[in-house]
Parts: sequence; C-alpha cells; structure tokens
Amino acid sequence: MKEFTHLIDLDDFDLDFIERLITLGADIAVNTKRYSSACFGKVLATLFYEPSTRTQMSFQTAMLRLGGTLIGFDNPETSSVAKGENLKDTTKIVSSYADIMVMRNPVEGSAKAAAISSDCPIINAGDGGHLHPTQTLTDLLTIRMEKGHCDNLTIGICGDLKFGRTTHSLCKTLSKYKGNKFIFISAPELMMPDYIKDIIKANGGTYTEKYSLEEAVPELDMLYMTRIQRERFTDANQQLAANFNLTCDIMKLAKPDLIVMHPLPRVDEIELKVDDDPRAKYFIQAKYGVYVRMALILEVLKNDHPVKLLTKGFGSYDCTNPKCVTQREKYLPHSFHRKGDVLVCDFCEAVTLP
Repeated sequence: MKEFTHLIDLDDFDLDFIERLITLGADIAVNTKRYSSACFGKVLATLFYEPSTRTQMSFQTAMLRLGGTLIGFDNPETSSVAKGENLKDTTKIVSSYADIMVMRNPVEGSAKAAAISSDCPIINAGDGGHLHPTQTLTDLLTIRMEKGHCDNLTIGICGDLKFGRTTHSLCKTLSKYKGNKFIFISAPELMMPDYIKDIIKANGGTYTEKYSLEEAVPELDMLYMTRIQRERFTDANQQLAANFNLTCDIMKLAKPDLIVMHPLPRVDEIELKVDDDPRAKYFIQAKYGVYVRMALILEVLKNDHPVKLLTKGFGSYDCTNPKCVTQREKYLPHSFHRKGDVLVCDFCEAVTLP
C-alpha cells in the first residue's frame, strides 16, 4: 500500500508542519494570484455524504484558484452509494480519477477508513462528531492574520463544548502553543470533556470554567462562539441558554483588540448588530478558509509527510462506538492502540475495555 500525506487528524503532524501550513496560507492570502497555476492539470475530488456550505465551497474555490479542476458529488443519493456501494469501492474508484480527494461523511472514522484503500491523498472535511481538522486550520490562520501570533493568548470558548467537534480540535491544537490560557463558557451539562482538559494540561496549558459570557469577556484576547443547541435544555433551563448569547452590551465589556470567531452557521447566539463591530471576524474567518485550504492542497500534494494509518493490533475486540465506521463497513480490520489500561479504536478513537 502506497503511503500518502493524508490529513485525517492534526495530531498526526507536529507543530512545525502546522506552522508551515499557516505561514503558507498567510502568504497566499496576501499574494493569491502568485499561486493561480500551482495546481494546473490536477484534479480534486469532493465526496460530501452530508450537507455543507462553507467547507465544500471553500475547497472547490481553493482548487479553482490554484488552477485545478473538480469532480465529485454533494449528495450520495446521486452516486452509486445509493445502490449500496461500500466506502472502499467508492474510494478506490474515485481516487483513480483524482490527484487528491476531500471527504465529509457523518460516520466517525470514515476518512481514515477511506484512506486505507485510496490511491491518492485524502483530506478529512469532517467525519461525524469526531474530527474537523480543516476548520481548525482555518481558525489558526484567522488568529495569525488578526492577532499576529497563536501563543500567549487568553482564549474563550463558548457554547456547546461537549459535542462540538470544532472546539475539541481547536483546543487540542492551540494547547500546543506556549502560554495559552483557556476559559470554557457553557452550561455544566455542556462543558468541555475531560479528555480535552487532560490534553491541555499535558501540553502545559491552563483552563478555567465559567457560566456566563458577561463574566468571562473582559479577560479575553479571543472569543470562539459556537451554537448552543437549545434542544439539549429542558424547558425549565431555556433561560440558561441566554447566558451564552453575545450581544452588543456584552461587547462593551471586552478589550478593544478582542477578536470574535465562529465556525458558522450561527442561529441566535450572536446578535446581528455585533456584525458591525470591527472585532467580529467570523465572516473574514470563512474567507481565510479558502487560503488555508489552498495551502493544504499544495502541502498534501507534496507527499513528504506520509501518515501511518493503522496499528492493526488487538483484532479480537470490537469498537464499542455504534457510530464507528467499523460498525458499517464490516470488511475493515479491528485496529486499536493501547492507552494505559484501555484500548483506543484507530478509526474513531472510542475507548474499549480489553
């Protein structure tokens, strides 16, 4: 099996590689036309098994701005998937047509599963609630462009921190930078999972937890808003959700150089009038997503950082996660790595007790 520089998880790369990507993205943002033929003759395949606006269109725009061309689908019902074709066969066929492939799939671990049989590098554009690494790269480029650096920041993360894949990936990566402090702002039942807190501590970072934006905002250099899913609150606790809405009045309490980010789409967690505040960066953030994905395509095509995909150990066990790709694609190996006294699925990172 040929090895490729797949981008499945940012944890597969060291901080030097991530910084190289961000630096290239920053140069592309300033000198976009310089890269207008960098992918001439190359084909990008986009396989989107679930709806997407920003991620799909930004990848398509990125490849077109690099001078490449596109194939793919944005609805599996219009492909052979609707006839029952498995992920392996779809991946094998499409990768024989393309030089690089981007995939979003609601099944956790699907990007890594696709990479096993792919004949070209794969970029994970989101695999269920598991990972969304290109959103994290977008966030990092936004911070670099708007703050000048990604270290020594006080970072507020607000909203659904328990289930939000974007917040998990962002915290894991930002904790690799020196001097970053995190303030988690959410309801107790939607706070950041312990395993993310453990990663932050292991990387030398610190965190605190607060239960209202008004209390936290004055300390922040950066505020990362996410959608609070009100359906997760009981009727009696609906008022609690209002503690996590960013308003113009709350912005008056913030530092003059605060930046406000959001992966989008938003619902009502940011008051529309906040859009007029120059510290609101979520729309330019989406634009930076094109530049960093241009950089990512170029770096992945270099193929100079091959990624090890599977451990292939402990095959006698089954993953306990019902959303894991191994539960859907039965031909996949049962591959785990040991972490302390438990086994961790190589595909979805769910913990299994041996």
